[in-house]
Amino acid sequence: MSMLYNLGTGLIRRVYDSRISDPSVLDPATRFPEAQRFVEAWPVLRAEALRLSEDIGNIPRFHELMAEQADISANDQRDWRMFVLKAYGVPIAPNMARCPALAELVQSVPDVLSASLSFLAPHKHIPRHRGPFRGVLRFYLGLSVPVDIAGQPATVLKIDDTEYRLANGESLLWDDTFAHEVWNHSESPRIALLLDVRRRGMPIDLALLSRLIVGAVGLTVRIRKPV
Repeated sequence: MSMLYNLGTGLIRRVYDSRISDPSVLDPATRFPEAQRFVEAWPVLRAEALRLSEDIGNIPRFHELMAEQADISANDQRDWRMFVLKAYGVPIAPNMARCPALAELVQSVPDVLSASLSFLAPHKHIPRHRGPFRGVLRFYLGLSVPVDIAGQPATVLKIDDTEYRLANGESLLWDDTFAHEVWNHSESPRIALLLDVRRRGMPIDLALLSRLIVGAVGLTVRIRKPV
């Protein structure tokens, strides 16, 4: 299954890479203007995420949701847990109900195709990898970010060989098909909101292809029924 997944995602990347030349990090004001609504709501979203973290053992590890990601999720003895509220257009109703403020925001923005709360254990390293699908952009919002002894964010997101340290309430819009990796250099978990949003401004044929891919993956989500 992993081999087929890698072959499929590799082919899809080549199709998009040949037509899209955007940089790795993009301006949310033009590509995802609704980002500001999530940024402004970050204290409320943080409170919801912290309540979930009290039951962290019942939040699945990423590779338990998607076995194809075991090489980056189960690479060490430290957890990367994902609480999925929406996946490729499919809302996960029980999880939406547990985060009403976030759910309301997500459902009010049609371009948000997927939404998850990411819980990164202390000293977890997510190895260098690439996302599968350039038809979406990744929005990252820090909700509970540990700090180092100097008071700086202790988690690092490295995208295309550039490091970003995002504090609570800080965000980034980027293309996760660029090589990236993450470290949590602290003794505390890091919690972030991850959104996959529809890429705007693509050629019409790529936009149509993207809708087909989103629909097909959404059907798979319905069959798998992630929790």
